[in-house]
Amino acid sequence: MPRSLPAPRLLGAAAAFGLILVPAAPVASAHADSGSIAATTSVGVHNAYEKSAFPYFADALDSGAGLLELDVWTDEHSGDWRVNHDLIGQSNNCAGATDPDGLRRGGDGDLRACLTDIRTWHDTQPGHRPIVLKIEMKDGFHAAGGLGPAEFDTLVGETLGDAVHRPADLLGGRATLDEAAAAGDWADRDALAGKVLIELIPGTVERQNPFDDLWTDEEYARHLRDLAEEGGIGGAAAFPAVLDAEAGDPRERYDDVGLRPWFVVFDGSAPAYAGGGIDTSWYVDNNYLLIMTDAHAVPPEIDPVSPGEDEAAARVAELADAGATTVTSDWTGLPSVLGTVLPRGGGSGAA
Repeated sequence: MPRSLPAPRLLGAAAAFGLILVPAAPVASAHADSGSIAATTSVGVHNAYEKSAFPYFADALDSGAGLLELDVWTDEHSGDWRVNHDLIGQSNNCAGATDPDGLRRGGDGDLRACLTDIRTWHDTQPGHRPIVLKIEMKDGFHAAGGLGPAEFDTLVGETLGDAVHRPADLLGGRATLDEAAAAGDWADRDALAGKVLIELIPGTVERQNPFDDLWTDEEYARHLRDLAEEGGIGGAAAFPAVLDAEAGDPRERYDDVGLRPWFVVFDGSAPAYAGGGIDTSWYVDNNYLLIMTDAHAVPPEIDPVSPGEDEAAARVAELADAGATTVTSDWTGLPSVLGTVLPRGGGSGAA
């Protein structure tokens, strides 16, 4: 076995030979574990469900990353929530394990299988770091086919259960999520030990579909608002995110002003935030979660998969200073970087 094999691939290879390796806990270059989730910066992995990233989703969970991403399709013909990069088929590293011994056996499961892996892994270490589960709804929800926001909430409840940090947990007695965020009501990281926070973004296919005028972000925000009005907000499982970097308040794109206070998570390209003239102090001051993707692409660009550990760590620190709460790339072979947690906005907080 090559000595240069990255840690996640080493674990998968060992499993293939019936060996059991216990990965060392990632050692972060700096720690800020006691701050709130909105006052710290962690590191995530883009498309962590792909076998080229990790042999098994359990390896992704073991990596120490603070965010893991899934791509999900709503298949109206089969009624499944497919996990796949492309339109056709289902290829992923989710085993659907209901016991720890099965976490590294099989694969190509649906969303239920991925969530079941998370729950099974969670049960083996219930005090694990807070994890953001980013879900890109590639073609959006399909409520008419039984694959809408309500059914999504049910699926999450059946699989992850009490491991989820829900919108209601932030809301408390406030009127909206925006009010709660502005008041600084996000929980501390130590209070979020063992919790998974789900972020939803609209998908690439959905956004290109001329016949789809209700994208995931708006559809789930409506769902949140309706549940709050009905007294059922406790059942909501996820936080919809405003996608793409934009100057000012990007929630102004929503014509229905009543939806805007239900967005407190924002997601966009790191190069746009770090060099595009966007004042990121607005996100810091309002305690909004800000996911900066493609961290490697900020000039000067570094390798998107295997940069030097020092240059990757420096990039994380740069974007933490710029106001990110999570920095993502494809650095699957750098567990010490993936486990990093830094104070947010250590610099000016503005790009």
